Amino acid sequence: MKAFTWPARVYWEDTDAGGIVYYASYLRFLERARTEWLRSRGYSQRALAAEQGVLFAVVNVTVQYRRPARLDDELQVSCSAKARGQVRLLFEQDVYRGVVTPGNLLVRAQLQVACIDARSLRPRRLPGFLSDVLLREGAAAFAVNQERV
Repeated sequence: MKAFTWPARVYWEDTDAGGIVYYASYLRFLERARTEWLRSRGYSQRALAAEQGVLFAVVNVTVQYRRPARLDDELQVSCSAKARGQVRLLFEQDVYRGVVTPGNLLVRAQLQVACIDARSLRPRRLPGFLSDVLLREGAAAFAVNQERV
């Protein structure tokens, strides 16, 4: 199963004075891709907060910057998630220039995201629907990997 990908373009505001993407701008690209990953599964951040009292907070980030992106580059930001216990998700995300191929990899990141209660801002269990989504995606990825063996 292929990872979810979201297209992005590098704008002036994403770059430094030399037209190179500023390192912290990649965090915005990663955040937007995770939001779109969730939206592609039928859930919006706003609705989850308002209707189920669920928010997500990044608690850990590891980023490897391999190559720079530049002004006007077209990017593909990938996103795949795995449950890490009852409260946390682990996201593996990559940023590519143009087509998703190993030679176009610019950034590789791992992020841990905690599910928190919108009122108390304390950790809470992942909602059942999200656990179900992750189980389905994990089962589909497992089936694909078994076909390759």
